[in-house]
Amino acid sequence: MLAPPQIPVLWQDDTALAVLKPSGILVHNSAWSGPREESLRSQLVQALGAPLHPVHRLDRGASGVVLFARGPEPARQWQAAWQSPDTVKEYLALVRGHLTEAVQVDHPIRDRRTGRSDEVARPARSQVTPVACSPHERCSLVRVRLFTGRRHQVRRHLKHLSHPLVGDTTWGKGDVNRHFRERYGLHRLALHAERLVLVHPVTAQTVEIRAPVPAPLAALFDRLFDTQASRCD
Repeated sequence: MLAPPQIPVLWQDDTALAVLKPSGILVHNSAWSGPREESLRSQLVQALGAPLHPVHRLDRGASGVVLFARGPEPARQWQAAWQSPDTVKEYLALVRGHLTEAVQVDHPIRDRRTGRSDEVARPARSQVTPVACSPHERCSLVRVRLFTGRRHQVRRHLKHLSHPLVGDTTWGKGDVNRHFRERYGLHRLALHAERLVLVHPVTAQTVEIRAPVPAPLAALFDRLFDTQASRCD
């Protein structure tokens, strides 16, 4: 059976399946996500008629690559591969302000889900590289590579840089979000998991998975970064 048409398959074999997650849907239900609802995992399981285990997560409002394993043992193997320091996890993000040079962010992150005052901040490292600076708005398109996998790491590290993610209602700026919502019709996180490169845990071959930017977000990027003046130098 095929996956639902609104969920394109990007890569698959007999151990795992990578799909392009749309914005606005949970990867899977959990105790932290509120009332149960139809999730990306539940849609795929229903369509494929087979169990799937998420290897990692992606925020509800984000789009991009999500990898599912086809069983508990493949899940353990793929999660180990996902956590390897050699794994490449790259995101495109629209941020407030003009970022003109690459920045390494080494800023520990606490898991806000526990609510414990004694929760230890865990090491978190990202690299943020400018792609384009808009000649129309004070915003930049950046590529973020994660070297660790903390909860909401991209969003929290961008806030730490004072270049918050557009559309982020938790760590972003309300006036910026309203402006992009009213002027450009942006009703989602401007965050897209674009590229994943990791070593297959069974074959030891390098697997590279790319997710095309969804059309509405790509159209916004074209409007904002449409000239040579979009260069960030």
